[in-house]
Amino acid sequence: MIEVSRRAMLAGGASLAFAGCARRPADAGGTVAAQVNGYGPLVPDPAGLFDLPRGFTYRIVSSAGQVMDDGLIVPGNMDGMGCFDAGGGRVALVRNHELKPAQTALGAFAETPDAAGVAAYDRADDGRPLPGGTTTVLFDPRSGRVERQHLSLAGTAVNCAGGQTPWGSWLTCEEIVIDGARPHGYVFEVPAAGRGTAPPVPLRALGRFKHEAAAIDPASGIVYLTEDKEDGLFYRFLPDDRRRLAAGGRLQALAFVDGARDTRNAAGTDPFAPRSWRSVRWIELDGTDADGDDLRLRGAAAGAARFARGEGIHFGRGELYFTCTSGGAANLGQIMRYVPGEDRIQNFVESGSHDVLDYGDNLTITPWNHLMVCEDQYTDVRDNRLKGITPAGATYTVGRVALPDQPETAGVCFSPDGQVMFLNIYRPGHTLAITGPWQRFDDRPIAD
Repeated sequence: MIEVSRRAMLAGGASLAFAGCARRPADAGGTVAAQVNGYGPLVPDPAGLFDLPRGFTYRIVSSAGQVMDDGLIVPGNMDGMGCFDAGGGRVALVRNHELKPAQTALGAFAETPDAAGVAAYDRADDGRPLPGGTTTVLFDPRSGRVERQHLSLAGTAVNCAGGQTPWGSWLTCEEIVIDGARPHGYVFEVPAAGRGTAPPVPLRALGRFKHEAAAIDPASGIVYLTEDKEDGLFYRFLPDDRRRLAAGGRLQALAFVDGARDTRNAAGTDPFAPRSWRSVRWIELDGTDADGDDLRLRGAAAGAARFARGEGIHFGRGELYFTCTSGGAANLGQIMRYVPGEDRIQNFVESGSHDVLDYGDNLTITPWNHLMVCEDQYTDVRDNRLKGITPAGATYTVGRVALPDQPETAGVCFSPDGQVMFLNIYRPGHTLAITGPWQRFDDRPIAD
């Protein structure tokens, strides 16, 4: 058992984070299967929503169907989310809603047919904005009170994940390429401090493809982007103006120096052994705003590497991590680790067992340098959990959805002081604030 002080948790860095797990593992072949006790076994939730270890509790912050302060309805299908310091101990949660154009009954305008005055990117035939987009919740963790919640982006479609900018906004990503009244497949920017709907301006230079998530390197301003396709690419955007992404820039795709073109470890593909590293280069892309959803195909033809359903991404201390939801020889998921300063990438975790990791999706890096990974399973085993991963690659279970239909976990993020973890239960839609003894961590392996 390891006890970590609050100061060590917030100072971060692998050298301070759970020292027994913090050493970088040696490169080796084989599937990562190590599991540790973490925070101990889960205790069934009497309310039947989300099981947590002993000593941890949750509070429901916001739920689908509530009436917001702007008179609209809290939408369902809650997905990616970012947490921002709103001053005075409060936080602003900017939350995605992964709603398709036809899912108007789950959207903010389900009970509001007249939406002519709302700034919306695209509208349905009846004039209402498409139901995707974002909502913003202003929350005080100390009092447990929601001070305000409102629609903050309207008229987009299938807003899946995204990423926070260093200047206090949320990049929300459309995980769909379609033509409505306007084309879709873009990233939009939502200021966290906004009080109404943000101007719905697509960041076209970031490419038109099935976007999943984004992360910005604070040192360089480069934006890294994932693509949720079985043969997707991993992208980076070099902005002309790092504080104004709408000003344009160059989009590139990752490729391997050694000429390999696959990371998925499926039969017949180039092997990328778990724990191994590869040096990378970047391929310049053109026609990045083209119709046809073929950017990844053109990039692959030019030598870019393929990834299996790139999803959640988060930038840490000089490195970033992203999930490949169905990657790996067992098709249960991989987590990639990229170090920009070294221009190399590691197959950090590859799951060979449902117990280790099953379809990792959204993720974040904790203040103490672990990963928190949301599961979104499509396998025969339906047991969507929140998984933790130590810097050494060992996994542990932090929570489990207790609802009968097992919706995914999503949107995991932490308050600026590191004390509160926020999490979405995707369907019908709940945002939870979770607290507990984060400093109490057991790094001993789980007994067979």
